[in-house]
Amino acid sequence: MATMADVARRAGVTKSTVSHVINRTRAVSPETVAAIERAMDELGYVPNILARSLARATTDTVGLAISSLSNIYFSDIIQAVEKACTRRGLMVFLADTADNPEQELKLVRALHQRRVDGIILAPCADPEQRTIRYLRENDIPCVLLDRLVSTDFDQVGVENTNAVKQLVDHLAWHGHRRIGMLSNQSGLATTSERIEGYRLGLKANDIAWDDTLLEAGSDDSAANIEAMLRLLDLSDRPTAIITGNNLSTIGAMHAIRERGLKIPQNIALAGFDDFDWADLFEPRLTLIAQPVAQISETAATMLMERIAHRARPPRTVRLDPSLILRESCGCPR
Repeated sequence: MATMADVARRAGVTKSTVSHVINRTRAVSPETVAAIERAMDELGYVPNILARSLARATTDTVGLAISSLSNIYFSDIIQAVEKACTRRGLMVFLADTADNPEQELKLVRALHQRRVDGIILAPCADPEQRTIRYLRENDIPCVLLDRLVSTDFDQVGVENTNAVKQLVDHLAWHGHRRIGMLSNQSGLATTSERIEGYRLGLKANDIAWDDTLLEAGSDDSAANIEAMLRLLDLSDRPTAIITGNNLSTIGAMHAIRERGLKIPQNIALAGFDDFDWADLFEPRLTLIAQPVAQISETAATMLMERIAHRARPPRTVRLDPSLILRESCGCPR
């Protein structure tokens, strides 16, 4: 069985340099790192993970607490975060919060008890912020993802308000004055920000606010369809709809089809969260695309920096999404 000394001889470096590369205890030139990794591959050397963890008082594991099943966007985020962490030598423990505050707190406690080095969390809608309080009280390195609810922690997400205002501006440019919104789930930070963007967009285009044109979405498909049907059944129904996330978009499309309407001939549609199928619908969907890979890379980097430097001030990073124009809003192909 190959030893660390064997790797050092093969790579032409000292044993301590090999140790620094494996344990990430000192900066080493990229060329030397590459030579050591090549020697490890050639010799089949496997580091003693347990010994390394004990020596460094770390486990090289992170927790990812997120609602993984109900939202296509978060499924993409999970894959990207795992990829980003794997490149950094970290194993990810996935915990599905199901967007339930009690489940979220239970899982974060379990991750903490298993001595993960840090946690990436997409926080649930919880007025009491129990999980946030637990993380703060126990001084757990954490990065908040997507839903930015506390400047006490590092956070990364997209700019939501101006993005939705941009959707309203675009629909108003097409001549729409009855613009409704099927939001994402109530209580989430992203929901509040996107509704605020909707308000600002209406005001900027001199369109009066109408309470009846805003319906709360859900993580339940049937509830989204019912909410959209209420908008479509108004005596003066909207001529255009903005959806708060991909679950709302799918629910809206089901309801529109149920009422025998066509997009964009009878009603225009534009929403948040681009996804793989958006190009396959007829018409193709106009959506806001979030930079999933960049969000995930930033979250992984911020968490590693937080683990290494506990005392540094927390940062909030807002990334710009992109408006993908297709035909569902009335634009030509």
